Amino acid sequence: MAGASMEKIIKAAVDRGASDLHIKAGDVFKARVNGRLVPLTKQRLTPDQTRAIAMRLVPSERDRSRLEETRDFDCSWGMSGVGRFRVNILRQRSSFMIVMRVLPFEIPALEALNLPEVLGELALLPNGLILVTGVSGSGKSSTIAAMLHHINQNQSRHVVTIEDPIEVLHRDLGSSITQREVGVDTDSATVGLQAALRQDPDVIFVGDLSDPVAMDTALKAAEAGHLVIAAMPTPDAITTIRQTLATLPREELEIGRVRLSQALRAVVSLQLLPPAEGETRVPAVEVLIATDEVREVLKDPLDAEALRKLMTKGGSSGMVTFAKSVKELASAGRISSETAKAVTRDARGN
Repeated sequence: MAGASMEKIIKAAVDRGASDLHIKAGDVFKARVNGRLVPLTKQRLTPDQTRAIAMRLVPSERDRSRLEETRDFDCSWGMSGVGRFRVNILRQRSSFMIVMRVLPFEIPALEALNLPEVLGELALLPNGLILVTGVSGSGKSSTIAAMLHHINQNQSRHVVTIEDPIEVLHRDLGSSITQREVGVDTDSATVGLQAALRQDPDVIFVGDLSDPVAMDTALKAAEAGHLVIAAMPTPDAITTIRQTLATLPREELEIGRVRLSQALRAVVSLQLLPPAEGETRVPAVEVLIATDEVREVLKDPLDAEALRKLMTKGGSSGMVTFAKSVKELASAGRISSETAKAVTRDARGN
């Protein structure tokens, strides 16, 4: 397949509002539009065609030369006038498959994403740990990009990001933005996070806290007076707290709970839901704010029910559960009652 033809298909997918593209040997080009995979072409791709596309998407000659030995590879790729993409190249049935996530060409404002006002307030905090969570395709990347953009517009700070790969390009506005890509600018998220502490940061964003050393370093950074924003692939606030504590060594769990209770500022969890009308999916947002009451609960072995009650009570802190968020979306007519019932039922199942 010629490069021009590939780029024409990609542009058509973006024009249709695709969130992801799937390119696989033995299948047609497909795109995820409004949450559903739809075909873009009629002709099935051969293994050689898929390999040629993979080669076009890999940015460096060094990585291209190693592609045949690679089973999983992540990178970013840009197309002039169309947008940027997060690219995952993998092997399946001995042939290449490519999944491309469409990244926003322009950085969205928090208001444009229909996110709670409290996220803007959280982004401007002087220090602490903010965890932004959700399963794949839940809107984490757009939300974090909007939070960093909010900082850039409203404060004069040094923001260091450690990303795998860099998804959204930030230009300096009020702040200075240093973006580092894992595998290109630093060896790993953990190494990049440890190095960031020596780079006079005010704000650190890290895209991966799965490593216990990375989690410990993030807590140290927050304790040292930096604002740390981190992404995690957990579905809700309580699961996020459980997962965070699970990364800590068992012998340090008691002090780890205390450290987390002191460092944490908020957990923001996201889901994207099908709209009642139109094509743009609607965000449901759960927010756990580290109030004094929440901190007291976190110091002891996790009492999920106590946390859930505090989130349900909410008050003026900005806390909200998924159930309340979904109920408000349904009442406003932004999602259907069927969608609201299904999401609430799933949340109870968790």
